[in-house]
Amino acid sequence: MAIATHERLEVANQIQVVGHKRRTGTWWKYALAGVALVWALFPIVFIVSAAMNPSGTLSTTSLVPNNAGLDNFTELFSLRPYGSWYKNTLIVCGVGAFASVFIGASAAYVFSRMRFRGRRVSLMILLLAQMFPVMLAFVAIYLTFFTIGEALPGIGLNTQAGLILAYLGGAMGANVWLLKGYFDTVPRELDEAAKVDGASHARIFFTMTLRLVMPILVTVGMLSFVGLFSEFLLASIFLKDADNQTLAVGLWSLLKADKNKYFGPFCAGALLASLPVMGLYFGVQRWLVSGLTQGSVK
Repeated sequence: MAIATHERLEVANQIQVVGHKRRTGTWWKYALAGVALVWALFPIVFIVSAAMNPSGTLSTTSLVPNNAGLDNFTELFSLRPYGSWYKNTLIVCGVGAFASVFIGASAAYVFSRMRFRGRRVSLMILLLAQMFPVMLAFVAIYLTFFTIGEALPGIGLNTQAGLILAYLGGAMGANVWLLKGYFDTVPRELDEAAKVDGASHARIFFTMTLRLVMPILVTVGMLSFVGLFSEFLLASIFLKDADNQTLAVGLWSLLKADKNKYFGPFCAGALLASLPVMGLYFGVQRWLVSGLTQGSVK
């Protein structure tokens, strides 16, 4: 009995020593996580504080504003057509994301399920096209849509339709590869069983396959929407009229006019602009995680 009790005490001491070592050996991880959290939250706190600061200037902004109010929001809507910017951004991003998902899913289904000459070469061309910076194509895109606008003004420069078409061309490569990896995880036996019942490729694609790959569709749509929502360079080239501009271009025009004077309204506009993206992330996070992980094994 004495020996057994002694052995139990030794085991308990060893467990206590190991637990103590674990607690003392991981403190730096918590410290690093705290530093990363502060680093990530500081810009957000600064923007919220500047948006609520009634003085509305860059030089007087602090982390804790005095006499916080909504004056910057009122000034933002009175100075610029912020409502039009918001509407234009939602239209461009919504239509662009939907069209990007539909075209990418159609192309990915073809590459995943069909065998034809030039299939691998086409996939490699799509991959290689993503390696070149998109800025190299800005001059060619500008000249192309300038020429198109002379014949078809509705899809030329300074139009939302033309901007959407330009966006669609640059997003196909990465979307097709991401979608194809997920399409490959769907068993081909399902397609073969549907063909035995007389279903065509179009019916299999629209009624069966799209439902099975919904997580990756949501993921690609989310990534496309967020990417278009914050895109600035191409939108600043296409959209010149104030009423046609997106949020990124419109808010930049505030800082261009006087970055110190209009810093408060700029932060107010940026704060309101973050609401759709945050809402989408909270709404589709379940599909977002599964779409990014399951399709990455192929």
